[in-house]
Amino acid sequence: MKIIVGLGNPGIQYRMTRHNIGFQVVDRIAKISHIPFRIKRFKSLYGTGWIDSQKVALAKPVTFMNRSGEAVKKAVDFFYLRMEDLVVVHDDLDLPFGKLRFKQRGGDGGQQGVRSIIESMGGSNFLRLKVGIGRPPPGMDPAEYVLGTFDEAEQVQLDRILSRAAESLKVMLLEGLGKAMNQF
Repeated sequence: MKIIVGLGNPGIQYRMTRHNIGFQVVDRIAKISHIPFRIKRFKSLYGTGWIDSQKVALAKPVTFMNRSGEAVKKAVDFFYLRMEDLVVVHDDLDLPFGKLRFKQRGGDGGQQGVRSIIESMGGSNFLRLKVGIGRPPPGMDPAEYVLGTFDEAEQVQLDRILSRAAESLKVMLLEGLGKAMNQF
């Protein structure tokens, strides 16, 4: 079993922000895989089901981004999973908008949610799917940028990006990380 955790901030005011693209990707894979988020437990909304032959849990922490580690640790422990069974989906300022990148292990890259998970889990040996949101315009505070909504041009592309990210997770689960990295 794998657990796929999308990072974001709870609350309607954050729903469509750049920082919540992790939630949006997990929502998309839940929709296409018919896995509802019905249960609130371990500081997360979660659901379990199957993506073809792979049993998965999908989770969205209801903590704020910088405290995601609390929820992730509780979920991993609840399902008796190893750190290697964890996949975290999150936004990345250093990737161009819409670019996807898998990363195994490593630092947090300045992403507060990933930092919290590394601290709570006591290591960084988990897979991440980074979804590029691009850099803020010159002079704009990065914190303001990530908490802002996608502009019109980005919104036009967002549906395609969410579908590609969900498909990349499916390929990773069913055909392996190498295949997913090459394909996406």
